[in-house]
Amino acid sequence: MNQYLDVKPEVAEAIANGKPVVALESTIISHGMPYPQNVETALNVERIIREAGAVPATIAIIGGRLKAGLTPEEIEYFGKKGTAIAKASRRDLAVLCSRGEDGATTVTTTMMIAYMAGIRLFATGGIGGVHRGAETTMDISADLEELAKTPVMVVCAGAKAILDLKLTLEYLETHGVPVIGYGTEELPAFYSRKSGLGVDYRMDTPQEIAAAFKAQNDLGLGGGMLVTNPIPEEYSMDPEVIGKAIDEAIAEMDKLGIHGKECTPFLLAKIKDITGGDSLDSNIQLVYNNARLAAEIAAAYCKM
Repeated sequence: MNQYLDVKPEVAEAIANGKPVVALESTIISHGMPYPQNVETALNVERIIREAGAVPATIAIIGGRLKAGLTPEEIEYFGKKGTAIAKASRRDLAVLCSRGEDGATTVTTTMMIAYMAGIRLFATGGIGGVHRGAETTMDISADLEELAKTPVMVVCAGAKAILDLKLTLEYLETHGVPVIGYGTEELPAFYSRKSGLGVDYRMDTPQEIAAAFKAQNDLGLGGGMLVTNPIPEEYSMDPEVIGKAIDEAIAEMDKLGIHGKECTPFLLAKIKDITGGDSLDSNIQLVYNNARLAAEIAAAYCKM
């Protein structure tokens, strides 16, 4: 066991006994939405996973300790502290651990810590990817590199719509990451169900997805698998409306000179303001939807 890792007893018991476990990130709590809505959402996600027959394991760094599974009190602490907690990517883990500091895990670090703990399934909202204009800025999320090297399945609603989705797919293809569409042949675009871009494979049941992931692991291929789950129809936003909001938010970000890991929190907050909160409501619903599917896949995987 990693000397810096603490696994919540409930999670450790589930892993030891081959029960389904689903990892969850903590950046969505600290940076994704305001308090107390962030705490309420995080606890609801855990409840949805339990109702679907799996054990939730919210991942975070607290006092330099890598946490696989948080208590409600720790989730409350994260929610209240909010953006005062540093976003932690792969490059930050060693420093945060050595200094005994807190860190909110991104897709990258959630995958890493989940794998250290023996968890293979992870549900989130959307992954990072290739940012617009990356041909000059080289702004590419570490999430894509982690998907290429860490054997954890990530269930999401696609890459965040603020990104260059076509280049993100190209990058994943180059690095050998399978992109699965759950019940769709088209890549979901986070806030909306369609992007005009195709996925590698369509799969229609959790069992089919679990079987593919088991085969990938049995073959020793390494790397993760990306499952893209369209936002429920009733919460999907009009592509034109959300597209206009994203363009406006990106223009303001560029004007203010915001870059690096501050981009995504700024853009999501700005888009929420432009859409009158509709984008946040959609974001919450797609996370719930992904958590439910991830729990179903985890249950199917544990039976194989």
